[in-house]
Amino acid sequence: MSNHDRTRAWVEVRLEALRANYRAIQSVAGAAMMPMVKAGGYGLGAERVVRALEPLDPWGYGVATAAEGVALRQSGVGRPIVVFGPLPPGDEAAAAAAALTATISDLDGLARWKAAAAGGPRDVHVEIDTGMGRAGFDWRSTGDWAEAVRALCGPELRWRGVYTHFHSADAADPAPTRTQWRRFLDALAQLPVSREDLLVHASNSAAALRWPEFAADAVRPGIFLYGGRAVVPSVAGVARAEPVVALRARLLRVREVPPGTTAGYGATYAARAWERWGTLAIGYGDGWPRALGGRSEAIVHGTRVPLIGRISMDMTVVDISSVPAAATGDVVTLIGRDGEEAITVDDVAELAGTISYEVLTRLGSRLPRVEC
Repeated sequence: MSNHDRTRAWVEVRLEALRANYRAIQSVAGAAMMPMVKAGGYGLGAERVVRALEPLDPWGYGVATAAEGVALRQSGVGRPIVVFGPLPPGDEAAAAAAALTATISDLDGLARWKAAAAGGPRDVHVEIDTGMGRAGFDWRSTGDWAEAVRALCGPELRWRGVYTHFHSADAADPAPTRTQWRRFLDALAQLPVSREDLLVHASNSAAALRWPEFAADAVRPGIFLYGGRAVVPSVAGVARAEPVVALRARLLRVREVPPGTTAGYGATYAARAWERWGTLAIGYGDGWPRALGGRSEAIVHGTRVPLIGRISMDMTVVDISSVPAAATGDVVTLIGRDGEEAITVDDVAELAGTISYEVLTRLGSRLPRVEC
């Protein structure tokens, strides 16, 4: 890590922990692996994530948009790249030129993909909606659409996969996921193509860890790879991910303040006595949630300290009265471990009233990603 990377604030990415989480899911699921690297590898850098996982021989990678897939292909990825968002009209040509695999939710989209794939061959995976509601052919009407899909496919457009997406695999109640699985099996039984000719997949991180019997041919791990919690804490017996991300910032300024001194916009915090404050070089402009002002903590020299006042676009204030040795330039940990203390990405998400996915993907471009 260069000095330039450490002057303000940065994100540390533990690639060996990423690989360990991959192996943990693979050992439970016992299926082919299709890591999700959408949204810039959950904010860590898609090319960095792919480079780390390539030696583990995944089947392919999942992205959300054609542009994400094209960028990976241009970086040298030769494995299948599946675009899980429906392709908007106009994106098909670029996706076909990059030999991406489109996912299809309706016959119009399939017709557009077939036209773009002329001179192919190009591949398609069909999504079956079993309750998620965002995309996919309705599982209840498989008999109506499946034959039409088969008829549109041919030598230039190969029907290679079929999948669904679980909406509640991370929840305590297993019933919704089991119901979706039964619906999916019912739809599979009605397809006019051989099951052996299709890659069947359904499981995200939570489902892959909880229900190996639902793994089918491939699983699509996401948040667990990046160190986030895959299921609610009340679900026992599920592996915990190794932390992959640390977020650290420098103390820009340290000062002693008298009682009554206020901090931040709106002056929502006032010193109760003589206090020692530190200003951190990070704010909501870097993706550090504004909702954490006055609610969260950081770690300085192995000691937890509170965030005080409202978080600004570029700065955050912490009360370091309990750390007399803290000085300008010192490193402060916002996510990660320092000594015996640790703050996880899920801890931050809960305090911010969101989920770890959002915390990771909001970390901004001003924060260098540093491989560890």
